[in-house]
Amino acid sequence: MWATLLLPLDADDSIDYARLEAQAATLAATEVDGLYAHGTAGEFQTLTEPEFDRVNEILAATGKPFQIGAGHPSAQLQLERVRRAAELEPGAVQVILPDWLPLNDQESLDFLRRVADTAADVPLVLYNPPHAKTRVGPDLLVRLAESVPSLIGLKTAGGDKAWFDEATKSGLSIFVPGHFLASMSLLGAHGSYSNVAALSPNGSVRYARDLDVERRIGEFFAQHVVPLQKAGLSNPALDKFLAAVGDWADVGTRVRWPMTAATPEQVEAAQPVARSLLPELFEDSW
Repeated sequence: MWATLLLPLDADDSIDYARLEAQAATLAATEVDGLYAHGTAGEFQTLTEPEFDRVNEILAATGKPFQIGAGHPSAQLQLERVRRAAELEPGAVQVILPDWLPLNDQESLDFLRRVADTAADVPLVLYNPPHAKTRVGPDLLVRLAESVPSLIGLKTAGGDKAWFDEATKSGLSIFVPGHFLASMSLLGAHGSYSNVAALSPNGSVRYARDLDVERRIGEFFAQHVVPLQKAGLSNPALDKFLAAVGDWADVGTRVRWPMTAATPEQVEAAQPVARSLLPELFEDSW
C-alpha cells in the first residue's frame, strides 16, 4: 500500500513547501509501505521542472521507501525527468506512455526501452490509467515485460477475471485503486497506489483486503465522490477532497488552474458520513 504526496497550494497556485514537508513527515510516520509523487493526484502535468525537482527532494528525504513519477506528455521531457529522478535512487520510477498521440505497439516498446536505458539500475513501473491515449492490453503488457527486464510493475484500474488471467502472465506486480484492492486481490492484484490512503493512511493499510470495508467505501463513494465526478471534478480534486475529509494533514482542496476544487461545504457534509460508515478507518488514521 503506497500513499501519494498531494500538492498544498496557496491562492496564487504556488506550492506551499512547508505544508508539503509536514505532510510528507506525517505520511512517513504511518504504516503505508511507501510514498510516491507525481501521479495524477499529484498534478504532475502542471509542474515546472524546478517544482518537480523540489518535490522529489522532499520525498527522498522522508526516509520511507519511495517511488518517483516521471510522467510528462512529452517523451523528450519525460526522459529528462527519468534521468533526474533516477539520480535520487528511488525504489522505482513510474512512467506513462507519451500522451498527445497514441503510440503503436512498436513505438510503445521503443519508448520503454529508451526509458529503461536512461533509468539504468532503477526499475520502472508503467502507469496506464483509463484516460491514457495509449491503452496497454494484456497481450502488449506481456510483450513489454519480456522485452524490458527492468519493468517490474503496472499501475492500472484493473479489470475482470479474464483481464487478470491474461495480465498476470506478464509476471509484473499489478497495482490497482485502493477502493478495489480487496476484491481485485482475489483476482491477482498485488497492491495499490491508494486513493483510500488519501482518506486514511493507516486505515488503508489495516483494512486493505477487507471486503466488507471495501463495500462500505463504495457506499461512501457513491454518496459523496461519484456526484463530484459527475459534476466534472478531476481525480486530483477528488483525492484532495478525500484528504480533507480524512483531515490528517493540511493539504487543502485547491487544485491548479483551470481545474475546479471541492468546496468546504462538500467536505463538511461528507465527514460525518465517512466516520459513520467507516469508523475503523479513523481509529488512528495517521
